[in-house]
Amino acid sequence: MVSTILPLYLVYTVGLSPVAFGLVDGLYQGAGALVRVASGFVGDRFRRHKEVAAVGYGLSAFCKLGFLAVGGAVGALSAIIVLDRTGKGIRTAPRDALISLSTPREQLGTAFGVHRALDTTGAMIGPLLAFGLLALAPGRFDAIFVVSFFVALVGLGILTLFVQNHRDEPALAAEKPHVSLRSAAGLLGSRRFSIVVGLGCILGLATMSDGFVYVGLQHRLGFETRFLPLLYVGTSLVYMVLAVPLGRLADRFGRLRILVAGYMLLLALYGSLLLPNIGPVTLVGCLLLFGAYYAATDGVLMALTSPLLPEETRGSGLALVTTGTTLSRLFGSLAFGALWTFAGLSAAIVVFMVALSIAIAATAIVGRSVDA
Repeated sequence: MVSTILPLYLVYTVGLSPVAFGLVDGLYQGAGALVRVASGFVGDRFRRHKEVAAVGYGLSAFCKLGFLAVGGAVGALSAIIVLDRTGKGIRTAPRDALISLSTPREQLGTAFGVHRALDTTGAMIGPLLAFGLLALAPGRFDAIFVVSFFVALVGLGILTLFVQNHRDEPALAAEKPHVSLRSAAGLLGSRRFSIVVGLGCILGLATMSDGFVYVGLQHRLGFETRFLPLLYVGTSLVYMVLAVPLGRLADRFGRLRILVAGYMLLLALYGSLLLPNIGPVTLVGCLLLFGAYYAATDGVLMALTSPLLPEETRGSGLALVTTGTTLSRLFGSLAFGALWTFAGLSAAIVVFMVALSIAIAATAIVGRSVDA
C-alpha cells in the first residue's frame, strides 16, 4: 500500500526533483538487495527458510509506522526506506526457495505464477484502500501508513501459522553436502547460472523504476495526483490475471522465450510514453503492457533459474539473481532521474529504449543455452 503512494508523496508533497526522486526510489527498490544473499544463505545453511522470511516480513511491517515520525526530511525518509526494503530483501530469497523446493521442475513457472497472482491481489487491494483513504481524508498519508502496518501483521501471522519448511527424508538429508559460504559463492562458477545473473543485470540497467513510469504518465496526462494509486490497481489487475497463464506458457514453450517477450512489452510501454497525444485509451494500453510485462518476467525469471541450482543452495542462488537484478535497477533508476532532470523526460525515455533494445537482443541470443 505504501509503495502506491510513495511517488505521489515524494514528488508532490515533499517536492523532490526527478534526480532526487530517482535516488530515493532507487534506495527503496534496491536497499534490501545486499541482504538477500545473506538471508538466502542463512535459510539454506539452517534449512529454516520460513523463519528467515518471517523476520523480513516483520521488519517491513514495523517500518510502516516509521514514516509517521520522519516527516519530509529526506535523510530520515531514506533511512526508513532502507530498513523497509531491507525487510523485503530478507524475505525474498527464502520465500522463493520455499516455492521452488516444494514444486516439480516442470511446474515451476505455474507455481511462481500462482504466488505472484496471489501476491499481486494484495498489491491491487492496497492501492484501492489508499485511494479510498485519500478520498475520505485528502493528504492524510498517516492513515495509509497505519492501515498498511496492520495489514502486514495479518500476512506475517498467516506465514507463521500455516507455512511449513521443506523437509527431505532423513536418509536424503544426511547425504546432502554441508552448506558453506564457499559452496554458495561457488554457484557463480556454473556457466549457465552466471549467464542468468549477467543477463538479469543487463536488463535491470535498462529498466526505469515503476515510480517513474507512473509519474511520467501523470506528467503527460495531467490528471489529479489523487488518482495516481489507481494506476497501480490497473497494472496489478492485469498482472494478477496473466501471471498463472503466462507461467504455464513458460513451462510449456520455454521460460526464456516468455521472459524476452515480457521485456519486449516493456519496450512497447516506453514507446507509448513518447506518443504525442496520450489519452484514456493509450493510458489503458500502457497499464495492460505494464501488467503483462510483470506477469511474463517476475516469476518466470525465478522459474528459469531454479533448475540450475542444487536444492541445498537454492535460496543463495535465487538471492544472487535477484540481488544483481535489483542493484542494476537501482543504478538504472538513478540514471533515468538524472537524464530527466538534465535532458528532459522524452530524451531519458529514448535513451532507455535504446539500452533496453540492446539488452533484449543480448538476452535472446546469449540466453539460448540456459533454457535448453
